[in-house]
Formats: sequence, C-alpha cells, structure tokens
Amino acid sequence: MLNDDQIKKFKTDGFVLVPGLFNNSEIKEILEYTEELQNSPEISGKEWKYFEKSEIEENKKVLARIENFCKSHKGFHELCTKSRIMECVNDCLGEEGVLFKDKINFKMPGGSGFSPHQDSQAGWDDYAKFYLTAMVSVDESTVQNGCLEFAPGHNKSGLIGKLWKPLSDEDMKNMKFIPIETKPGDAVFFDCYAPHRSEPNLTSKSRRILYLTYNKLADGNFREKYYNDKYKNYPPDIDRDPNKDYKFKV
Repeated sequence: MLNDDQIKKFKTDGFVLVPGLFNNSEIKEILEYTEELQNSPEISGKEWKYFEKSEIEENKKVLARIENFCKSHKGFHELCTKSRIMECVNDCLGEEGVLFKDKINFKMPGGSGFSPHQDSQAGWDDYAKFYLTAMVSVDESTVQNGCLEFAPGHNKSGLIGKLWKPLSDEDMKNMKFIPIETKPGDAVFFDCYAPHRSEPNLTSKSRRILYLTYNKLADGNFREKYYNDKYKNYPPDIDRDPNKDYKFKV
C-alpha cells in the first residue's frame, strides 16, 4: 500500500500522512459505525465510554472517547484487522502486525486537548517494545478544532519523557511541533516514540478521529491483557466507584 518514500518518511520523521486512504463510500461507512457507538447507551460490559468537562459550557460533560469496541462491532473489527489499514501497518512495521488497542477520540465542541507526550510513556513497554498507531479522520481535523501536531524526527531518540507524565519544557527544548490537518478518509501512521499534542476544540463542530494501535505479531497478542489491566486502574465511566478519583495521565 505504501511506497518507499512514505515508508522512509515514517521511519525518519516518526509519522507519515496518507491522504485519501478511504473513498467516499468507505468514509460514509466509518461515519455510520462511529455514530452507532456514539449514540448507543452506556452498558457495562460493552464498549467503554469516557466523558470530560466541557471547555465552553459550565457544568456540562461531553463524550471524550470510546475504547475497546472492535471485539463487539463487526464493521470496526473488519476495518481494524482486514482493511488497507492493516496493509499500511504491515508496510510500516516491515512485518505482520496485530491490533493492540482501539479508540475513537471525539473532541466534541468544548472538548479538551492533549498535552505533549509520547504514546510509549503510558507504560506500553510492559507488553511489547514497539507500536505504531493508525489515525483515521472521521471529521475534518484543523488547527481551529485541535488537529494533531507532531515534532518530526524525535522518534529516533526513543523514550524522552518520564512514564505517566506529559513531556516537560526541558524534554521539548529542541522540538518544533507541526500541525497536520486532515480530511475525512485521510490517515496518519505514527510510531510510539513520535512526540505529539493537540489543542482543545473551541469550534461548534466535533473532531472525531479513529486511533488504532498495533504491535508486531511476532512479539505477541496483548490486547486482552492490556484492557484487563487498564480496567483495574481506569475503567469506563459507567463502572466507576463514585467515591474514587480517576485521573487520565498520558
């Protein structure tokens, strides 16, 4: 799926933009799948829903993201494991990959941004040693609604920041973040050491993005173990103890 220049850019910069990976009919399907999950009721044992305080409406909570849905949603399961996403993942890895985690970041109007970080700071080394994430735009992603921003080339430094903490000013002293705007159906593939961030969505429209993370199949299939471990520390909102404080770290 990817040519030599695209694979080289992925390895050199830590990410590569692939415009128009999906056509209009496929984009429509992905949007339908996303809205099915978005509009479904919260049910314990189903897909995991997380909410956050709105940045623009006081005392209002908005949907922040949904995780762990591929196992129970046929359409997304096919998309995550058998579509051209998988072909691009294998091209970037240079070998066969396997799904590690799946989520949709909704960034609704008033949705928060994400502090600068590397995905590997979330303790993923406990499972495999290297990952890449396929980002697929469901909506248009712009500077105004908080598109992803990357610092090219710093993936080569490995783990820069401390585990479970955003990157510090000292960590980022030589970094220049570049916004990557995308249209529905565009994809970005980035590795777990690529520093990235995003700003809040202060517009009136949502900025929904699908994030699918993979590791090398040769390293093992850790998806079930990862979600079992995550559930103990950061379960979906519906399964939380009202007397316990849960905090998202990175």
